[in-house]
Amino acid sequence: MDTLEEIFGKTAQMTVLKNLILHRNESTYLSGIAEETGLSHSSVARVISPLIKSGIVIEKPLGKQIRTFRLNLESEKTKLILDFYSRLNGTENSNGP
Repeated sequence: MDTLEEIFGKTAQMTVLKNLILHRNESTYLSGIAEETGLSHSSVARVISPLIKSGIVIEKPLGKQIRTFRLNLESEKTKLILDFYSRLNGTENSNGP
């Protein structure tokens, strides 16, 4: 369990957010997040919606049924989260893992 989970608990939304933080420079799919986190596809879809609405995550459709997701690195909220995560884990650079 990392420091973020120790403070906020191991929730599905925290698990998804942490996955996106670890892959901050990449786009991913719901199924990719689900596979990497062990969460169900429906759980990932449910908890990623508020992250999209808040502007922390960007959703980009690819065709009619495929959607990709990535952290919105231009968002002030995202920058604060990355800085907070970086400081919790004792790293200086919030732009890399």
